[in-house]
Amino acid sequence: MLVHGGESDRTQFATLRAHLGGGIRAISYDQRDSGITVNPPVPFTLADLADDLVDLLDALGLQSAHLLGTSFGGAVAQHVSLRHPERVASLILVATTPSFAMGGKAIDRLLNMSHEDRQNAVADYFVTPEGRPKLQNRAARTLTVRDPEQSARRHDVARQHEIRDRLGEISAPTLIVHGTEDRLAPWDGAVLMGQLIPNAELRSIEGGRHAIAMEFADTIAPWVREFLGVTAA
Repeated sequence: MLVHGGESDRTQFATLRAHLGGGIRAISYDQRDSGITVNPPVPFTLADLADDLVDLLDALGLQSAHLLGTSFGGAVAQHVSLRHPERVASLILVATTPSFAMGGKAIDRLLNMSHEDRQNAVADYFVTPEGRPKLQNRAARTLTVRDPEQSARRHDVARQHEIRDRLGEISAPTLIVHGTEDRLAPWDGAVLMGQLIPNAELRSIEGGRHAIAMEFADTIAPWVREFLGVTAA
């Protein structure tokens, strides 16, 4: 299950999916206030988003799944692993954090931008200087347009994320993949998860920023395959 970031939808995984190869059934979906999902205009919580994912597993007839979450999607995946550990075969956390507070002013600055300004900020926040010529426009297109009420609900939920004191409760085998120059989910958070999640492995993307799942898909996909024990071509 591919769990998308806070400002994106399921289509953000197009590049990574293309690199995952055979032997993996990769399912992406739209969270509340995202993509084609329709939900009532009422507040929701990270617990609700975690339960939504499990409801989707039920609807698909899946007893458990490997969860790969990027950014805010990694936060959702963490909450699934805490609320429904029996449904999580493994956890892959990409460019995410155990705490909204660790992103500090950089995240608040990004969330307070207009959609257009956020797209223009891709070069600073999401891709490396080397990746900008090829990826800046593509990364900008993954940012979803939402109305102010939808954005407010999503941002309120993001600010709820705080599990630093519960990382030791995550029981699923965990792969953490993180860029060392991520301004939105600082490297320190990845190190902390690697230290406190009992069965965790941390792999770094030197110089990587927040959109490593896109920019470095050709590196990350083989790591995912290795972690899952998938050998089929």
